[in-house]
Amino acid sequence: MGKTRLEAFSDGVIAIIITIMVLNLKIPEGSTLHALAPNLPVFLSYIVSFIYIGIYWNNHHHMLSTVQHVTGGILWANLHLLFWLSLFPFVTGWAGQHYFTSAPMALYGFVLFMAGNAYFILQYTIIATQGRDSLLAKAIGRDTKGKVSGILNGTGIIVAFFIPWLTCVIYILVAIMWLIPDRRIEGVIG
Repeated sequence: MGKTRLEAFSDGVIAIIITIMVLNLKIPEGSTLHALAPNLPVFLSYIVSFIYIGIYWNNHHHMLSTVQHVTGGILWANLHLLFWLSLFPFVTGWAGQHYFTSAPMALYGFVLFMAGNAYFILQYTIIATQGRDSLLAKAIGRDTKGKVSGILNGTGIIVAFFIPWLTCVIYILVAIMWLIPDRRIEGVIG
């Protein structure tokens, strides 16, 4: 399989994930700005999740640009990542509808943590296939940002049971860390 087909499939799945998330936004009953207030937590969780999905899409694109050939391992690692990303609409809706309380925020963090791990697995599956001297291996180096993200998301899961609002801050902080596209790959390729 060529990487173009893998990219197209992944792009399609990610587009569907975003569509499902936006369809979870309910239209207010009233016609005033005050009628939007009950929907604000769901909308805020949508914004954060949209940013996360965008970050994954962007970095996934950059990562796949380094792939020379697609193997079965890469296909399965990619599906593993898409599985965790596909749970974003569910955890986004639950966190927003329940005003960012402990259990929804912990589950949201668990999905973030597992998506990060799945991305890491895909990244290292590509490196194992392409070799230690591959463009991707050179680009990611020690992957400090990836490791710090995993630690923060893992911390957020625990903190959710004690200080749920702080968990929101942690997850937003991780998103801000990744909001700017990962220039390491662009630097090696371009």
